[in-house]
Amino acid sequence: MTEKFDKVPAGTTPGGGAVSKGSALPAEAIKAIPVRHYGRWLSGVIVIALLAALVYAFAQGNVQWHAVSDKLFDDTVVKGAGRTLMITVLAMVLGVVLGVILAVMRMSKNPVTSGVAWLYIWFFRGTPVYVQLLLWFNLALIFPILNIPFIYKNEMTDVMTPFMCALLGLGLNEAAYMSEICRAGIQSVDEGQTEASHALGMTQAKTMRRVVLPQALRVIIPPTGNEFINMLKTSSLTVAVTYPELLRATSSIGSTSYAVMEMLFVASIWYIAMTSVFSVGQFYLERRYARGMTRSLAPTPWQKVKANLATFSNRTGVSS
Repeated sequence: MTEKFDKVPAGTTPGGGAVSKGSALPAEAIKAIPVRHYGRWLSGVIVIALLAALVYAFAQGNVQWHAVSDKLFDDTVVKGAGRTLMITVLAMVLGVVLGVILAVMRMSKNPVTSGVAWLYIWFFRGTPVYVQLLLWFNLALIFPILNIPFIYKNEMTDVMTPFMCALLGLGLNEAAYMSEICRAGIQSVDEGQTEASHALGMTQAKTMRRVVLPQALRVIIPPTGNEFINMLKTSSLTVAVTYPELLRATSSIGSTSYAVMEMLFVASIWYIAMTSVFSVGQFYLERRYARGMTRSLAPTPWQKVKANLATFSNRTGVSS
């Protein structure tokens, strides 16, 4: 075979450029030109224009913005927001506790307990929350007296206060959804964990409490956080049972001051503020329980902002 000889002179490239010693690249610096994304700039301009048009429309509308700022921290509004948080937390606690019990009953080998749990979930998931609230509120129409022999007896109207109607209506409905979330989390744990616990002599209840549930929390927490935020907004339906929460408080002020839309804006601001705070808390809670399960944790919002700023500064420096 004939050998092929390189006809390019030593120390040069095929294009004639000089090559530095110990390197196959040209001696002159390589200038990187970033790719232009004109579509991104165009879409950004369109979005900004639409937002500006929306702001201009509300600025020209017949809205008394001073009423929004004046009533934003009104005592009645603040107390209504506090009651909203209270009923949300209590209803979620009731829903989570009862949901775990229903999930365990649903997976039980006993057909009676499993059937009762399925029937409960079927009913409360099949009827709207608004209807359930009205059922509790009007329960005195079919049971005028609540009579528990040798324990308690009172008129149903005194028992089913607006607070109790709101708590039962929201909490029992949430339990049906939390049971399915808990069941999915429990089933996500490998069966070998249960078998190993039983081999060590642990009972079924102890295995569930110390082995299965702690591992299932990684799957249970994200949808539970979503349910909590949804409960915070769903609590506005308790206005139907005259519970003095945020929406009822703002509606009462709006009906007397004739600032109906303005007070709805006040309620919206409070709901957005509360859901934003709990959304941040949900993010960090999920991030904590994700430790050890993923190779790298999701970046925090502040880390994302710093990364975007660094990328933007690098692009600016290259283009200049």
